[in-house]
Amino acid sequence: MDRATESARRILDLEAGINFRELGGYQTVNGQSVKYHKILRSAGLGDLTNNDIKYLKDYGVKIDVDFRSKDEIDKKPDRVPGGAKYVSLPVFVEDQTEASKIEDRVIPEIDFDPHDGYNHMLDVYRNMITEDQARNAYRKFFDELLGNSNDNEVVLFHCTAGKDRTGMGAVFFLYSLGVPLPTIKEDYLLTNQASKIYVANVLKQVQAKDPSLVESIKALLTVNENYLNVAQKAIEETSGSLDNYIRSELKVSDNEINDLKKIYLLK
Repeated sequence: MDRATESARRILDLEAGINFRELGGYQTVNGQSVKYHKILRSAGLGDLTNNDIKYLKDYGVKIDVDFRSKDEIDKKPDRVPGGAKYVSLPVFVEDQTEASKIEDRVIPEIDFDPHDGYNHMLDVYRNMITEDQARNAYRKFFDELLGNSNDNEVVLFHCTAGKDRTGMGAVFFLYSLGVPLPTIKEDYLLTNQASKIYVANVLKQVQAKDPSLVESIKALLTVNENYLNVAQKAIEETSGSLDNYIRSELKVSDNEINDLKKIYLLK
């Protein structure tokens, strides 16, 4: 299967769900691959249709990990598939990514210079690495990953846009399994393809209201390799390497990493 086809297969075709993606099929450095129907990443579940809910239930979703803040959850609670456990693990006390504010209105009331979305996102990625609340959330995320040991049961993890807090969750998860960084970056950047129509619609409205904000809002709505590079730099400053960060800051032990490999990798 070529890469374009494989990418298309990863993006789940839901009626009202944006950026729902399968993490199965990625190869590790040892040539093993991540199981399909074990783990999904996505944007919010609040707008899902009844058909979408049924689709996710049939897909096997048993754990829904929500990285959003309390305010985001109160504004738009998840529609959780029947029989799934809901787990709230806020990465930030409030939504630093501004994704939830952009959902509310085209020109968001944001707490920084609205023309400076790009630099704001660099700060967000630094904070995801350095703030205690974020580290605690990602550590507890690993607890949920480790609890997903039954065959054909799926853990789904998400935030509002499914790109930043979710993106770093995917980085930590995939890296702990031994997926190489270039592949992890490809998965991270796939958000721009998976959310393309949604982003284009928002930017069209921004263009009509205030063209000077288009580039800044685009920076908030998309992912950029530089965002990940800033996180990587913060990780190196904190721990020396991503490997050390997962072990020392997220407190994931060698035994737990072995267990994750047993659960998520094909034998």
